[in-house]
Amino acid sequence: MSETGGITVSQLNLMIADAIRRDPRIRSVTVRGEVSGFRHHMASGHWYFTLKDEEAAVSCVMFRQNTFHARMKPKDGDSVLVTGYVDVYPKSGTVQLYVMSLRPEGTGDLFARFEELKKRLSAEGLFDPARKRVLPMLPRKVAVVTSASGAAWHDILNVSGMRCPSVPIVLVPVGVQGEKATAEIAAGIRAANEQTDADVLIVARGGGSAEDLWCFNEEIVARAVASSRIPVVSGVGHEIDTTICDLAADVRASTPSNAAEIVFPDRRELYGSIRVLSAGLRRAEENEWMKASAKVQEWMLRLTASSPEKRIALLASGSNLRKAELTHAIRLRMDNAASQLKETDKEMRAGIGKRTDTAGIQLIRLREKMEAISPVKVLERGYTMVTDREGRVLTGTRQAKDAESIRIRFADGSVEADVRKDGL
Repeated sequence: MSETGGITVSQLNLMIADAIRRDPRIRSVTVRGEVSGFRHHMASGHWYFTLKDEEAAVSCVMFRQNTFHARMKPKDGDSVLVTGYVDVYPKSGTVQLYVMSLRPEGTGDLFARFEELKKRLSAEGLFDPARKRVLPMLPRKVAVVTSASGAAWHDILNVSGMRCPSVPIVLVPVGVQGEKATAEIAAGIRAANEQTDADVLIVARGGGSAEDLWCFNEEIVARAVASSRIPVVSGVGHEIDTTICDLAADVRASTPSNAAEIVFPDRRELYGSIRVLSAGLRRAEENEWMKASAKVQEWMLRLTASSPEKRIALLASGSNLRKAELTHAIRLRMDNAASQLKETDKEMRAGIGKRTDTAGIQLIRLREKMEAISPVKVLERGYTMVTDREGRVLTGTRQAKDAESIRIRFADGSVEADVRKDGL
């Protein structure tokens, strides 16, 4: 409050805004009206326009992030349905409708049908990215399902003629608008599969209202696209339009012309690619030639090294070397053996001499012992030895009596004596 009790304009605008924001009825509201004063702010990307009927008008703004999802770009005089919320622009105190979505009037039921079918077919996996097929880089033939008198067919011819006129095109003419168009489009897709040898199929139609494009949102068209053996490119409507046909196709193009750009390669790019590939092939050929030449040289060296003459020479050289090594080894072993023999002979001679000396000493000692116990030595001390005729030593009188004669041996000889039986 000021000193006089009043409030500022800013405070008033904030109070109005607060009051509006408290009303749940206008926090999310769908409004039908005619577009007037449409302005596209290029710097920000926002859309500004007035929505009016016969008795009133309301200022509208649609921010850039929401315009991307709009099903149409409105123009003055278009009847539209907008959904958004009401708020106050504080600086000017202007009440505005902030638009979140915008679509042509009369498409509410169609939109609901579109979402229901989209949800059901998606649950079946009809839009699964894993089902999408890759288009050939250079198609041999292209089939086009569209109206023979429509702009889409002429756009495709123009683009294909500029990019790659050598690729043949087969037109499968169908209606692309009206009650009969849905069945004709599905039949045309099947005919293209059964009656042509094309390897790419374009389903196309130029721009139009949601009602005009609805024949491409029917289930039979979606299933015909999904069951096509030929990869399908869908180029229906303008860039902001999305149909069930687009979702079921292998590739979605923003327009018929874009579909042709996707399918038909640019011959200049092809020539450039061919030149690059040719250069690459030449380099690869040169590299392979160099590798092959190196291999041949290597094999020649191996053949030379393994030739019979070379092998014989190597064997002869090896044989001479082995012979010299063997002769040297034999001589070395003979020299070692001779040296060992000399050493052994020396050791044997020394051993024999030592053992001979030892044996001589032992012999002398034994001789002395024998001489000490020799009977002759005993006889020299005055003893005698008595034997019979056969030389058996008699050790007692009984043996002497039994003998007829005896021999008595003295140290210097022996005598014989007769034995008397009556006694000695």
